[in-house]
Amino acid sequence: MRKHFIDNLRWLVVILLIPYHAAQAFNTWGETNYVFFYPDKVLSSLIVFLSPFFMPLMFMLAGMSTKYSLEKRSVGQYLLERLKRLVVPLIFGTLAFCPVMSYIGDKLNLGYEGSFFAHYGIFFTRWTNLTGYDGGFNVGQFWFLLYLFIISLLAAVVVTVMKKTVKKPHTDVDIPFPVICLFVIPLPLLFDLLSVAGKSFADYIYVFFIGYFVMTNEKTLEKTEKYRYVTLAAGLVACSLSVYMFIWSGRNFGILNVIAKAFGEWFMILALTGIGKHSLDRKGKIPEYMSSRSFPYFSIHFIWTVLFQYWFSHLPGGGVLTLFVLPVIAAFVATLACSEICIRIPLLCFLMGTKPAAPSLSADNRRDGTDQILKP
Repeated sequence: MRKHFIDNLRWLVVILLIPYHAAQAFNTWGETNYVFFYPDKVLSSLIVFLSPFFMPLMFMLAGMSTKYSLEKRSVGQYLLERLKRLVVPLIFGTLAFCPVMSYIGDKLNLGYEGSFFAHYGIFFTRWTNLTGYDGGFNVGQFWFLLYLFIISLLAAVVVTVMKKTVKKPHTDVDIPFPVICLFVIPLPLLFDLLSVAGKSFADYIYVFFIGYFVMTNEKTLEKTEKYRYVTLAAGLVACSLSVYMFIWSGRNFGILNVIAKAFGEWFMILALTGIGKHSLDRKGKIPEYMSSRSFPYFSIHFIWTVLFQYWFSHLPGGGVLTLFVLPVIAAFVATLACSEICIRIPLLCFLMGTKPAAPSLSADNRRDGTDQILKP
């Protein structure tokens, strides 16, 4: 049976990307950005609140989708699909969108005065911290596709080994809810392990395989649904404590902040999975529409966010309304409009890892863009 809540959780997370990235222009911890205006504690709180769980949730959902996918196809078919749906849009997005953002970063942060096209030479030759904020090479938001492809390769190896060594894997183990909660324990140790540009491979591998082995267990899903409000309360408290300690306290809480972040990550994942299973496991016009456009939305959203913040920075005022609210709304509209165009052009669909719109088919019978990012 199709898990509609997985699709719906995906596009809801993807929607958050525009305000999340727009808020980076106001961070209070001194991080350079493509566009930076001034520190704002409220907008920085949005980033710190969401950061622990919203991308780990995507990797966990990817692990679940991989398990369901490999039940229907071979490892070879799975890897071929990963090449088409992850590597192609990774390369295209890096070449088409990242140079624009890198150009703006160089222009605003380092005072670059050359032309946009001349900046391509800088983009491909300046290798620094891979953020692109200094005009150098970067993969922007497509780091997610890169990480996911590498983890998918690892998953293929694990599945292949298991098929040869484990005759009958136990898939119906009834894990007690307190034990499920204890999966939070390794997280503080993983955040800085195998980390590239602040993004931990170890953390994402961990939650991916939890999704694959644990969250696809129907008994586990039932428990996440049953205790969804308990885990939501724990997750909200942990994320709020993280915001207070990191943004508002004026003190360095060190390991306590790391622990709060870990609890926020795990218990919000549990809560959102349970809420999704309870309330989002259904079809509908809006979910179908958003799911079918989620992948081009993911690919396009960042460039519009950066461009609108850059353009709106030239308007008088310079407040949150002009530099955050209006750019977010404009970027959302422009991203949806471009996504609508993309899914109607086969070549762009191929380059962005999705398939052309098929309005005559139901969501159960077509493969939408969000499916393709996380499941073949």
